[in-house]
Amino acid sequence: MRFRHPDGSTVHLAYCTNVHPAETLEGVLAQLRDHCEPVRKRLGRDRIGIGLWLAKDAAHALVTDPAALRGLRTELDRRGLEVVTLNGFPYEGFGAEEVKYRVYKPDWADPERLAHTTALARVLAQLLPEDVTEGTISTLPLAWRTTFDATRAEESRTALVTLAQRLDALAELTGKSIRVGLEPEPGCTVETTGDAIAPLTAVGHDRIGICVDTCHLATSFEDPGTALDALAAAGIPVVKSQLSAALHAEHPHLPEVRAALAAFDEPRFLHQTRTLPREPEAPAAGGTLVATALRGTDDLGEALTRQALPDSAPWRAHFHVPLHAPPAAPLTSTLPVLKDALTRLVGGPHPRTRHLEVETYTWQALPPELRPRARPQLADGIAAELTLARDLLTELGLKELP
Repeated sequence: MRFRHPDGSTVHLAYCTNVHPAETLEGVLAQLRDHCEPVRKRLGRDRIGIGLWLAKDAAHALVTDPAALRGLRTELDRRGLEVVTLNGFPYEGFGAEEVKYRVYKPDWADPERLAHTTALARVLAQLLPEDVTEGTISTLPLAWRTTFDATRAEESRTALVTLAQRLDALAELTGKSIRVGLEPEPGCTVETTGDAIAPLTAVGHDRIGICVDTCHLATSFEDPGTALDALAAAGIPVVKSQLSAALHAEHPHLPEVRAALAAFDEPRFLHQTRTLPREPEAPAAGGTLVATALRGTDDLGEALTRQALPDSAPWRAHFHVPLHAPPAAPLTSTLPVLKDALTRLVGGPHPRTRHLEVETYTWQALPPELRPRARPQLADGIAAELTLARDLLTELGLKELP
């Protein structure tokens, strides 16, 4: 879906296909038929955008076989789909019964991450619509924190500098500019937008920036205005933004709240959980509440263990809940954070990013009573999310294009 910003530029809205993961090219082609085209038809549009997730094997098939790449481009056109962005974070196995920590491998100190992202860039340059000259790829925020030392940090920096050079060469060859954004995520080396500033400054190239995922932003209790202003002051480009909402529990000490949270503790994905405790200042300050350091666990189940996480302040869990359907009370979602971030990203005189991607990949990880029972229900849900995102954009003064 395309929108005209008041400044005359085009803003793209897509939804990410990692919600129905496919490991092979044949699987990707099937998902276009079985999922993406039905979503487009529900929206009543001649064309919608999708953010393709291409696993290792699918990307390899496309980059080594020009005929296969042309075939994918033809299939996209035939089904009324366009691609301006890729999700390059998961490498493979995103549809496995247990993903958890595996999603962070290979990291940016592993040469395979550079090779895979280079392949994705080459593919994307060929998939971009004829009238679009810029594509984007979101990627792993360097590494999971526990395996990252100074040596691996330098190896990652070198890999990103090499990637930037390759993207320069690709632009010269194809006329298509591809940019890559690190996607801060709780528990990773780059957990917050602030954590991204130093490593991206060290890379020092505008083809490598940041992908702002609004679920991750909210889970880490980042204020959108503060975060985005700091990135702008540091000269770090917002390459793309993933529109997503986290799980929010206002009163995690209550038994009924903990029971509701437990329904979202599932075995497939990692659901990092964070809280920002607030404690009284010294008596002279009149007992004013002040925020202390962010506290967290690697997964929701750990947080629910007795005394594993302070429960005197709200909890947020990295669980991408449907944008249009927040969980029932006593839980809710961080949709207000998404709205605030979106206003700051595209509501000003000029957009700070032109690529937006709805990324609710956890539909089948929801509590059983909330999961779509079949493909039609999933397509209905994704269409409803895109409709909500479209309405938010038009409320900000953007105009949907045919």
